[in-house]
Amino acid sequence: MRITGGAARGRTLAAPDGRDTRPTREMVREALFDILAGRAAGAAVLDAFAGSGALALEALSRGAASAVMVDHSAKAAKAIRGNIESVGAGDRARLINAPWARARRLLKDEGARFDLILLDPPYGWPDAAGLLEESIALAAPGAWIALEHGRGAAIDAPDGLAFIKTRVYGVTALSFYEVLDGGLDSGGSVSREG
Repeated sequence: MRITGGAARGRTLAAPDGRDTRPTREMVREALFDILAGRAAGAAVLDAFAGSGALALEALSRGAASAVMVDHSAKAAKAIRGNIESVGAGDRARLINAPWARARRLLKDEGARFDLILLDPPYGWPDAAGLLEESIALAAPGAWIALEHGRGAAIDAPDGLAFIKTRVYGVTALSFYEVLDGGLDSGGSVSREG
């Protein structure tokens, strides 16, 4: 597994030991950042369910200002720490080794706001729409949220998000949303293809 673009392009990343983590394939990661079209540059990035940290580290390689990686697994945390060191991103990266709900509360209490939120929960996550809605409280106005999920799972935009597009890569789908200016106070979701 390697970084596909930016300053750390070609650097090798380690995956966590075991089969509990499903790292995002390089082709899908590259497609994700092609669709984001430079939105990582200067962004504050949140990588939830980070696994190896590859998505956040890819964003940092492509010019993100900072990245927070969240994963509850001790094996994932070990891999993420090693990968942060490997790409020399220690001054711009933060790891929260905690379950999503606890990490989300911590970040919300800190007043953290992110320009780019990358969600890669386990396929079959029981409430992907709820996960999107929870993320809005951590998003800066106009932020983008990218959700990786299994092919064929239709995930509507909750109030406060505009659906942008879904792209499918084999069994993997990427869905993109934009946070409306008022977030949950905006009064409804909008769908647009871009």
